[in-house]
Amino acid sequence: MPDARLTGLGGGLFSGVLMFVIGCLDQLLFGASLTVYSALFLPVCLLTALWVGGGDLLSAPVVVPIAFAVGLLPVAEGGNGIGARLMGLVTALATQVGWLYAGTLVAGTVVLARGVRRAAARRHTANRR
Repeated sequence: MPDARLTGLGGGLFSGVLMFVIGCLDQLLFGASLTVYSALFLPVCLLTALWVGGGDLLSAPVVVPIAFAVGLLPVAEGGNGIGARLMGLVTALATQVGWLYAGTLVAGTVVLARGVRRAAARRHTANRR
């Protein structure tokens, strides 16, 4: 695993662009399967939470739900027009909320574990002095 450290904005861009690409590929390959799209959301959450820098840890659980919504744009079913497209997006968000919560929980759990590990390392370093 690369030792890349993303800023909060970088984590948001990483997850948002990746979910949009996944949404486009899902539209092309699987005919806009919301289950495939949502299942691929979980690894994106994990990677975002692992790669965000230590100072921006709390941004990961915030940006991944936004990325989920951004990636739904090509996948959400809707007719012609902004209103129909928006209704398709809201419907897709409502029907896939379990996946959305699961991905946010994954990111939050990883961030919490990383934060506890950082605090323990700082405490250990301070006790050695």
